[in-house]
Amino acid sequence: MKGVAIVVGLFALLALLGPELAPYAPDDDDLEHILEGPSAAHLLGTDEIGRDQLSRMLHAARTSLSTVALVLAGALSFGVLVGSIAALRGGIVDEVLMRITDVALAVPNLVIALAILGFMGAGTTNMVFALMLAAWPAYARLSRTLIVQIKRRPYIEAVQLMGARRTWILRRHLVPAVLGPVLVYATADAGFIVVSVATLSFLGLGVQPPTPEWGQMLVSNLQFMETRPELVVFPGLALTLLVIGFNFAGERVALDRVPRPLSKRALARRRKEALA
Repeated sequence: MKGVAIVVGLFALLALLGPELAPYAPDDDDLEHILEGPSAAHLLGTDEIGRDQLSRMLHAARTSLSTVALVLAGALSFGVLVGSIAALRGGIVDEVLMRITDVALAVPNLVIALAILGFMGAGTTNMVFALMLAAWPAYARLSRTLIVQIKRRPYIEAVQLMGARRTWILRRHLVPAVLGPVLVYATADAGFIVVSVATLSFLGLGVQPPTPEWGQMLVSNLQFMETRPELVVFPGLALTLLVIGFNFAGERVALDRVPRPLSKRALARRRKEALA
């Protein structure tokens, strides 16, 4: 768990402080130092138009993580809203919303995103919107299932009998209870969104040059794979480590929510407290 926290925390720190730590601006070109190897002036070398590779890597960390954060925030918010409405209203509203959700879940996320981008055009904003529309159904289905289970509990029924409004019950009791499991799923889903952002940028449909992004850096430097492999290796390695960190973090958070059996010492302590 410590290693996972270090990896994810390191990337978050790079996203926060990377542009300030970068020795050069990401779009500063130097035609006199094209495709140079690592040196004191350029620790990771330069690309085909003389831009510092380290500076672009550091700026790309913020681009990638901020994009993932926007997609997760939008998908989670809209998905929880749809799931909450379906669970609280029930009847035909629940049936219609869940059938729409099932249809969206039956289509792979990247296929939906590619279809939306084919209609709206390439660009960072359109990519974020497309990935939001592709990711929200999973959160809607999960939140709807959880709310249906929770609202049948005695304390919720008691609050309803006391005359509390649905919106108040949703805000004070249902949404706080749902956020925990939904955030666990979002942590695990972050790795897939990182890959989706890099894939769409690799295809030229996401982040557009000269804005640095790891997937876009891969496709622009792929032609120099044989002569300057580090131009491809470092962005690919950064993506790999980030995805692995998010996946392990999601699994670990999910495991931490599973109740564990108490040790003999803990059981003895609780018996003493109960007797006291």
